[in-house]
Amino acid sequence: MNAVATAAALSLPISLCKSSKLNVRKGVRGGFRVVAVFGEEGELVDKKSVWGPLFDVEDPRSKAPQWKGKFLDVNQALEVARYDIQYLDWRARQDLLTIMLLHEKVVEVLNPLAREYKSVGTLKKDLAGLQEELAQAHRQVHISEARVATALDKLAYMETLVNDRLLQDRNTIETPETASPPSTSSQSPDVVRRKVPRKSLKVSGPVQPYHPRLKNFWYPVAFSTDLKDDTMVPIDCFEEPWVLFRGKDGKPGCVQNTCAHRACPLHLGSVNEGRIQCPYHGWEYTTDGKCEKMPSTRLLDVRIRSLPCFEQEGMIWIWPGDDAPDATIPSLLPPSGFVVHAEIVMELPVEHGLLLDNLLDLAHAPFTHTSTFAKGWSVPSLVKFLTPASGLQGYWDPYPIDMEFRPPCMVLSTIGISKPGKLEGQSTKQCATHLHQLHVCLPSTTKKTRLLYRMSLDFAPLLKQVPFMQYLWRHFAEQVLNEDLRLVVGQQERMINGANVWNWPVSYDKLGVRYRLWRDAVEQGAKQLPFSKSV
Repeated sequence: MNAVATAAALSLPISLCKSSKLNVRKGVRGGFRVVAVFGEEGELVDKKSVWGPLFDVEDPRSKAPQWKGKFLDVNQALEVARYDIQYLDWRARQDLLTIMLLHEKVVEVLNPLAREYKSVGTLKKDLAGLQEELAQAHRQVHISEARVATALDKLAYMETLVNDRLLQDRNTIETPETASPPSTSSQSPDVVRRKVPRKSLKVSGPVQPYHPRLKNFWYPVAFSTDLKDDTMVPIDCFEEPWVLFRGKDGKPGCVQNTCAHRACPLHLGSVNEGRIQCPYHGWEYTTDGKCEKMPSTRLLDVRIRSLPCFEQEGMIWIWPGDDAPDATIPSLLPPSGFVVHAEIVMELPVEHGLLLDNLLDLAHAPFTHTSTFAKGWSVPSLVKFLTPASGLQGYWDPYPIDMEFRPPCMVLSTIGISKPGKLEGQSTKQCATHLHQLHVCLPSTTKKTRLLYRMSLDFAPLLKQVPFMQYLWRHFAEQVLNEDLRLVVGQQERMINGANVWNWPVSYDKLGVRYRLWRDAVEQGAKQLPFSKSV
């Protein structure tokens, strides 16, 4: 870092760092009014100047916390880290002052009007000595930079520990410590609610930030057909921007969609030889986040965040959590005998949990989808979802539809159809032909979901060869989703204002309720998740 860059790092006005001619009579450089002279032994002697307040900073070493050799708690360690940064700031100011004064000395030596007559040999000797001192001062600045960076990392780590401790303390305070009086007439409803198991769910607003434990799963984020060798797929996942692309070996990678240089979105650039290139200054990153090319400057050791990323069965998967990834990725292939006819991706303006609630509910079909697939359906006198006591899958009665919620965000369904657009038979096994659906609800943000939809049929294979059929399937899918969205968006608005979207569950809400119970258990860190196959 040169003197100007160092001044900028310490909030100096850059306009004051520009070089200009020396004013011999005043001994002051134009626009650069810090003046100092060297004593006989090379010691610095400061003089009063307008730059004084910048460097007139008290040495903080006298105020250092006296905790050496003691075991520190988190708050004390945080205070030590803050002191380190104060000291390093003071040290950096002293290093910068040294460089500035050495530059002044060089100017003085080279200016024939401001120096005594000296031989060329003496001038060379003086300049060589000054150059060595200047190089030493620059080295000291670089050391200070590294120490400041380390101290900042330490401070960030300490703050994380404090935040985690506060979160842990908050989670342990769930019920009042004092016992309530025998009479319930004076008890608050909240206390009574905590004492007895609630039969309803509490899902009300505002929409809460996603719990970190929800990240510790494999998430499908794109179809393989959408990720070509020279293309990128930008996505949001848990409030963070990421971008997918393929490396030199053809394998997919997922890196932070923000250039380390100037925070430019990388997906606006291009893919060159398996590296994603930033469109701003051409920095190029590999699939593991390492910057391998920095045009027009020296290559530095720079890296951006990357996520574990794999390709399986026509889908790209990522692991956004901090825990070690599971060894196996679940299979989402349609049953044997089915052919995939459509793969569609949509960005929807609702939280992914609300969308899952909707997809896991079929009882709404004859009331909501009156213009699409449920047109003409009769309203049954009773709708039930039959499922094992410890399962997240089952079948609908009286509809011939099998359905499953597969953690963390997938819904699979098989619909029995005997005639296009009509349901016949009491179960899928009684139907000659079937439609299989996969819905993946990726949590992009608390108000946005990335939906991956795959539709497969076990009949009419020639439909796959019809030109532009993909666009027709997308049109149908959008029509169905639009019928749902106007309702779910309304739910979300009311939930944000405090309404409970699961206030009164009934029998046909069973699968949606189980999803919510599973999600609550994940967020609370349950050792054994409910409705898992191992139960």
